[in-house]
Amino acid sequence: MFFSRFRVTARPAIYRIPDGVRVYAVGDIHGRYDLMCALLDKIEHDRRDAVSSQIVFLGDYIDRGPDSRRVIEALITGADRDGWICLKGNHEAMWLGALDRSQPWDGWLANGGVETLFSYGISARGFSMAGREDGLREAVLASVPGEHIAFIRQRPTSHAVGGYFFCHAGIRPGVPLSQQAPDDLMWIRDLFVDSRLDHGGRIVHGHTPAIEPEVLANRINVDTGAYLTGRLTCVALEGDRVRIIHT
Repeated sequence: MFFSRFRVTARPAIYRIPDGVRVYAVGDIHGRYDLMCALLDKIEHDRRDAVSSQIVFLGDYIDRGPDSRRVIEALITGADRDGWICLKGNHEAMWLGALDRSQPWDGWLANGGVETLFSYGISARGFSMAGREDGLREAVLASVPGEHIAFIRQRPTSHAVGGYFFCHAGIRPGVPLSQQAPDDLMWIRDLFVDSRLDHGGRIVHGHTPAIEPEVLANRINVDTGAYLTGRLTCVALEGDRVRIIHT
């Protein structure tokens, strides 16, 4: 992990949210259910004067923090009851890859999967030796509610509102937004964050932790490393206005 520098540039007038709509986009939660609840309280207070509002979560709900299970439970409830938009991040993709046997368990466990499994009552230590992957998979399927796995599996990788495009990691510069590959939307980093190109929409993303949210002409980064810093951040978008709310 690294933290990038805070940068602000003028925002183009073409990037707008439709009139009468306010969008809240929340950065990487990483198992910090406590921060999620605190931020949602602030959002609920803020949205009282909104004609219509929408909450978008940008992925990486699990791993590293202590309460991944409670985060997923809350997101399932919010998506069903309140229409929350919950996108898929690379950490959700890593878990699914391990379950589907398309990626090694060690890679996910080393990136916070141990903490996620612990939140479901599973100690990965007993399965850490070679040859125990099938046993760990069986333990996960037995202990993790099927509804949770299905929810993670069904997450979209992007969402668009007006002139804004929401995804977890970013987009591949030069590729139309409608043709972006899911792997790029969940995993891309340097090629995207270093680009100053106009992407055909202002990209709102997480994935690359920054000490402060980054508000640039072509993108807004709201990953402020919540599981380490205690600061979970969202951006409130309305018309051509950009406001930051954080714990």
